[in-house]
Amino acid sequence: MTQQDIRPSAHTAAPVPLTLPGQRPSRRPLISYVLPVYNEQDGITAFHTELTAALAQRPELDYELVYVNDGSADGSLGILKDLAKNDERVRVVDFARNFGHQIAITAGLDIAEGDAVIVMDTDLQDPPRVSLELVDAWREGAEIVHARRRTRQDSAFKRATASLYYRVLRSCAEVDIPLDTGDFRLIDRRVADELRRYRERSRFVRGIIASMGFTQTEVKFDRDERFAGETKYPLKKMAKLAIDGVTSFSTVPLKMITRLGFLVLALSLLGILYALGMKFFRPDITVSGWTMLMCVVLFLGGTQMLSLGVLGTYVGRIYSEAQGRPLYLVREVTGGRPQGERGDTGAV
Repeated sequence: MTQQDIRPSAHTAAPVPLTLPGQRPSRRPLISYVLPVYNEQDGITAFHTELTAALAQRPELDYELVYVNDGSADGSLGILKDLAKNDERVRVVDFARNFGHQIAITAGLDIAEGDAVIVMDTDLQDPPRVSLELVDAWREGAEIVHARRRTRQDSAFKRATASLYYRVLRSCAEVDIPLDTGDFRLIDRRVADELRRYRERSRFVRGIIASMGFTQTEVKFDRDERFAGETKYPLKKMAKLAIDGVTSFSTVPLKMITRLGFLVLALSLLGILYALGMKFFRPDITVSGWTMLMCVVLFLGGTQMLSLGVLGTYVGRIYSEAQGRPLYLVREVTGGRPQGERGDTGAV
């Protein structure tokens, strides 16, 4: 089964209009949660318990919990299936293998049917209670609500590099990407339908959503510590995500190559003038020039390799897109109510 098989048609869940005082809606709004999971067996149950407790505070809403198992190698899938048996709101999308966090988010967005969709991680660093604040901002008229980190319980290195990255990305990107925001956010049904049309493989979902426009706002929160286990975004994966973010929304690296080329050309001309001057005006102290030759060759060689590396990144993206392969493969989808089957409660 591919991603086209699990995407419901765009009209299955029409947006719920905001109601005026004294009016009764025809049905309760449905809020979908997209919850990517990768080797989180130690924390899934605690997360689900805290999430359901938070949702119980808003009985006037309906909920759909879409857990996406991103090829977990531990017991995460079994726990998720047990949750689906005991809670009809839970749906489990099981990938055939690990496709990555951003692809897992994409699969969840493809299958979610809610009038609003909330994306959040399951490690309890994103507090479930804050998601209700996102819902409040949505009901006040916002179509995209970003959860912005006011503080975060991470190492000093993590905080420093994350802060630097977000600011460098914002200065380089050709779209306005909010500072200090991860993938924890809410999007309206209309935004989710439009987002399904974005099918690039090297995905930077937070950048794509920020670039879409619509009415956007922020909700600030204090990010908690991870409940259990280790981060699934080590330095290598964070570096890849950073590169995807820059190359997806900026041509600054290519422009920097051009500027670097002009700088190298200017330095080369100065070097040539210096060499000629020494040759004609101070031939008595002129040496073989081996040192200068090696410096020039190494400098130009390093510059060329750097330029080829940046160009290779963009060419690699083109190659990946040209292959046209599915973004992900789904082994099975279990739990939840059938797609499009929504009760008409008439309750407030």
